[in-house]
Amino acid sequence: MTFENVADNLRESFRVVAAGRGAGEIRELPGVSIAAAGVTFQMFNSAFLSAPVLSDAELQQRILLSASHFNVRGLEWAFWVCEDWMEGRTRRKSRQLFERHGLRHAVDLPGMVADRIAPPAKPLPSLVVRRVADDATRADFCAIGSVCFHVPINWFREVFDNNVVWRQFAAYVGYQDDVPVSTAAIVMGGGAIGVYNVATLPDHQRRGYGESVMRHAVGEAQKEHGIVRTILQSTPAGLRLYERMGYRTITRVSVYAS
Repeated sequence: MTFENVADNLRESFRVVAAGRGAGEIRELPGVSIAAAGVTFQMFNSAFLSAPVLSDAELQQRILLSASHFNVRGLEWAFWVCEDWMEGRTRRKSRQLFERHGLRHAVDLPGMVADRIAPPAKPLPSLVVRRVADDATRADFCAIGSVCFHVPINWFREVFDNNVVWRQFAAYVGYQDDVPVSTAAIVMGGGAIGVYNVATLPDHQRRGYGESVMRHAVGEAQKEHGIVRTILQSTPAGLRLYERMGYRTITRVSVYAS
């Protein structure tokens, strides 16, 4: 797998959300893909590089093209940048160029892949894991995401308020003694299983709940699609766990927000 698999899967995850909303929009512009859910949470009104960037001028052109798209619609937005699309000199200057155009750097995420996930290093806790398929599981998924990703609950609900989203965004909630404690989600794309929204409520962390739900979600996707390879973007907190599970970093995704 290459960085392009990571970029393709990431872009597909946002397309799934955008396609499930009436206000959503998916567009292909020169060198840029747009996947906008049309929501308050700007991270889901997104632009992505879709072709190599060979100069500073090319990068600035794509930033301006994306900004024009979102400004006309009055939307706050974010640019998700798989850095391997950019030539080395431009990559080194990219943060400065994005900030020059009003996009602040939000986070860097290692883009990681695993041809096969390693077995658990120790026994995992027993959880009841349910796929999001009704109002109750949807509410639990959104509540955990709101807390763990520090996003207002109404923003999170707005993103996932359409039943169409859940047909391709295969999300799961783990329950310990009927208490929702952890989530994970799957999106297929880039020839691999993309893992997203791995989160555990703060009072229940460091007990293996997140890994347990994630492994369940991946296992279900492997059975359904016959694909073993997986992709994810790690947070700093999850990096060591994913490395122990057999993931390796092959690119970096930088996120810039308006």
